[in-house]
Amino acid sequence: MTLSVRGLEIRFGERQVVALAELDVADREIVGLVGESGSGKSMTALAVLGLAGSVGADVSGSIRLGELELTALSPAAMRDVRGKRIAMIFQNPVSAFNPVFRVGYIFLRTLRLHGFGKGEALERARAGLHEVLLTPDLLDRYPHQLSGGQAQRVAIALAAALRSEVLIADEPTSALDVTVQAEILELLRGLRQRDGMSILMISHDLAVIGQLCDRTVVMRNGTVVEAGPTASVLGDPQAPYTKELVAAVPQIGAVA
Repeated sequence: MTLSVRGLEIRFGERQVVALAELDVADREIVGLVGESGSGKSMTALAVLGLAGSVGADVSGSIRLGELELTALSPAAMRDVRGKRIAMIFQNPVSAFNPVFRVGYIFLRTLRLHGFGKGEALERARAGLHEVLLTPDLLDRYPHQLSGGQAQRVAIALAAALRSEVLIADEPTSALDVTVQAEILELLRGLRQRDGMSILMISHDLAVIGQLCDRTVVMRNGTVVEAGPTASVLGDPQAPYTKELVAAVPQIGAVA
């Protein structure tokens, strides 16, 4: 198992926001994590990355990457894992990039921090952009000069260049139009097929989850209410909350 979470609890003082008994992402698997806003999806992702403490949360439980227990790592050791072994892309990648630096500087600095030499970092940056159908001249642009789709492709290219084992994608398509959304989903499939990457896909969009994910985990109020193969969870939901989510998806041709 690539990523294994057991008994994860996340608290802000006395208030518990996540109580996750288990969550697994196997090698080369794409798992969807769905639920309404405030259900604990993004906090779970931050805990996996070792960043929940940065927003004031207390975390307990086990988070393992292969045989490595992430919760036992020092901040310095976790920084080595973050990006190189576990990468994350966000809903609005433009805001995730430092606006005063060009894309190339951000790309190369990240690769250099993870041990790549200058020449190899530049080669990986160019190759990574090529893999996501972008030209190397984008390295000379500032983040605000990229479209939403281009910025999301750059984020995916960086994960590919780092050869991360696990990619956490937090609502990566919700701010994009349907054409660009389809292109991003195809790129994510390529990371799994070409690079063997495992993906945890966080989304409230069940149509996206249905297109991309092997398994789906449904969260509500910080706990899992249903989990299983995506076709079963979305096609024949058992939990009342999952039934509500599926019923809320607009249907083409439905009468209002």
